[in-house]
Amino acid sequence: MTRECSVLLPGVCAALADPRQPGLDDTCLEKLLDWFRSLTWFDPTVELVQDNPCLAELITSVLALPDPSPSILSFTLQLAGILASSESRFQHLQQEKLLGRLFGQEGPRGSAAWEDASVRSAWVKGVHSMVHHQPALHFLCSTGGMDVIFALQGDPSLFVASAASQLLMHMLTFSLESETSKPLSTKDCDWPACAQMIVKHIEESLQSSSACHIEQSLKLLSSLFGSCFGSCYAAWTEVLWLHIAKQIESFLLEETVQAQPVLASLLLNVARSPVFCGTEGSFWPLVTSALEHLTPVQAGPLAVGLLKLCKCPQDVRIQALTVLLQPMDCILRAASQPLEYAGLLDESVCDPVTVENLLSSKTSCAGLLCQTLAHLEKLLSLKHLRVDLPCVSLLRSLMTILQFCNGFLSPASPLGSTISRNLINCFRVQKSALDVLAALSEKKGCDTLIGTLFDVLLAYLQSPNTTPTVLKKTFQATSKWLVHLQELSCSNSQWQQTQKILEDVFLVLQKRLCSPCWEVRDSSLEFLTAMVKCLGDHKEFRQCLLSSEVLRLTENLLEDAESYVRASAVTAVGHLAVITCFAPESPVTGHQYNKENTIEKLQEILATDSEGFPRRAVISIFTKWLREGCTGQLEDPEQFVSRVIQTVEQDLDWEVRLGGLELVDVFCSQTIWRLSQCPYAPVTSAVTNSTPQKELLQVFCRAKLFGFLFRSLCDCDKPVGQRACDVLIGLRGHFYPVSTLENPQEIEDSPAGRGIAWLQRTLRQGSVAQNFPTDGADGVDFQDAESMMLALGAVDLLELHDELNKSSDHVEESPQSLLQDILATVGTIEDNEVDCY
Repeated sequence: MTRECSVLLPGVCAALADPRQPGLDDTCLEKLLDWFRSLTWFDPTVELVQDNPCLAELITSVLALPDPSPSILSFTLQLAGILASSESRFQHLQQEKLLGRLFGQEGPRGSAAWEDASVRSAWVKGVHSMVHHQPALHFLCSTGGMDVIFALQGDPSLFVASAASQLLMHMLTFSLESETSKPLSTKDCDWPACAQMIVKHIEESLQSSSACHIEQSLKLLSSLFGSCFGSCYAAWTEVLWLHIAKQIESFLLEETVQAQPVLASLLLNVARSPVFCGTEGSFWPLVTSALEHLTPVQAGPLAVGLLKLCKCPQDVRIQALTVLLQPMDCILRAASQPLEYAGLLDESVCDPVTVENLLSSKTSCAGLLCQTLAHLEKLLSLKHLRVDLPCVSLLRSLMTILQFCNGFLSPASPLGSTISRNLINCFRVQKSALDVLAALSEKKGCDTLIGTLFDVLLAYLQSPNTTPTVLKKTFQATSKWLVHLQELSCSNSQWQQTQKILEDVFLVLQKRLCSPCWEVRDSSLEFLTAMVKCLGDHKEFRQCLLSSEVLRLTENLLEDAESYVRASAVTAVGHLAVITCFAPESPVTGHQYNKENTIEKLQEILATDSEGFPRRAVISIFTKWLREGCTGQLEDPEQFVSRVIQTVEQDLDWEVRLGGLELVDVFCSQTIWRLSQCPYAPVTSAVTNSTPQKELLQVFCRAKLFGFLFRSLCDCDKPVGQRACDVLIGLRGHFYPVSTLENPQEIEDSPAGRGIAWLQRTLRQGSVAQNFPTDGADGVDFQDAESMMLALGAVDLLELHDELNKSSDHVEESPQSLLQDILATVGTIEDNEVDCY
């Protein structure tokens, strides 16, 4: 602790203990606690409390108050716990007889203050901070603290209950850390004293008749096995599991127990422990029993978790997959009578009637399918799945679900009719099914169904009943499958099928681009952009595009009334231009599609659009064009960049200005690559004055880059200044080796040097200047190559970089400033107006 803080601290403690003072803002108290945590973390010695007796006096004064405010009492409990986190300070506070009055039987847990949840929460947090040495454990066990923590597991406040469970986990783990010996055998109950109390409490709760107590202990066990305990304390983990395994098994067989979801979570966390890597023992049969006895909704999370485990036995893995596929199998079997196609499963894990009943119920049908589909999407995203998914049958089942949802399938079976009625227009299931459908596009073996699949997708794209959200998902799935279709047509010459599907897609897209719903227009443009990115190089795609009205409609949407749509139209037009306007042999003719007109329209949006989204999209597209060399076909990139950044510099949206800096960075990199003798090598002093270097500087000066970059260093939005500094440091690295940087004192006597010195001072002050002076004695000419060469070598860009990367409150957040703020606040009776960091 600094001397300044130690001088201020007694006044702060006195003010906190004074009931006449107004209450402090909770943020101030939290920041004060944070400061004490940092002090005690780095210094475990007793000097902190010995050298600052005001801390013990604060605790004593608060305890002496007949009715302390909950906030001050909570602060005191947490402060005492933090101070008592080291054994030496704990013993000191014990000698002062303070800890018993805070955390013991005579403390607040027996007073009216205990009714306040914030006090109970602070008590738990204080204890948690304190329990980092054995005397603290013994103190709690001997003063009835353990019973209080057990009771708080069921506290009405979820925050308190959660904190109590976390505390018990910490205490059990910590009590084992100091235990050097391992259990002699899995049957021995040689737990350390504190751990013994916790384990005994868990066992008694599991055997009680209280469903609440059972669920609390199961949650505690689940969290415990899911934490580092299960992996770091393998021997103790096995002992604990053997103590409770029989009881867990009985819960699975008792239909009256209401904690099945917690049981699934517990079993999955135990399965992740290295103790149960082998296939022997009773654990995996218990998992198998759980998959059989839990309901499909309860067993789903357990099944998908098991399938992600490397060490899960293969028979259990297959059973877990069967649990997930059962609802999909039921859907497929219900779609036709008699069964037209083979189902997904040869046999079920649980009674198929259970799944049929859930799908037949209006209340449970959508929930079960959404959960199942979400699990299947997770599995499809895994790179290495250790079981084979029946992808063809799964795809057929997904198409059946989608047809049920939009009413395009009339099943003959009674079960299918019931499921169809439950799913009609169910957008939750539609979205989930389309997500899985998109994920299946990357799997092999589904080619035979691709025609039927696109029939289903096109039906959704065409239907007026498809909601905007579902339509967006349909577009995403369609773009994924179009890529797969294009790969197929290249390999097996299915040109006619691909051509027909693309024509149908563009016909639908034309209608959707004219939709009165802006979300639909926006999704359509995003879909078009996605297709251009993936299929723009393919001849069939370009032919279908150019023979449709899509280009004209997309360009019209640049003037849409909705800014999101205008932004998406800008992005689409930008990507379309790459394959139309800027292609080596552009197939597009006519004024409305020429390069000059496209660039002119986008530049007009950048300069005049009232919303930020379209302007951001324009600068992003311009950067893309420049990076891909498109603009060079139309005009000198130097002129293009110069004109764009003069517009961007005046933009009020910081993200547009940041985009301008990205454009400048790309331009600089490309120009250096084009003009330098060796584009990737650092420049040596021998070639610093060579013609390419001079030409480079002149190009950058003519484009007015340096004025934009140096002014951006003082931008009021920090990310802009940081990016400008990065670009300038990159340029300096090209023009100057580290050893040849200019000495500002040596150049300050020249006219240019005086300007550079002024620039350095201005940048250090961080002025938010709209324009730097460019004439007069202190001016800097940002278009003079010699001056800019000096500026790059003399301005301390690394110092600026450090300043720009500092937190904006790096001065005000000091502990001294915090203590001063608190003293200033408690000295008034007005509301807290102090800007406490």
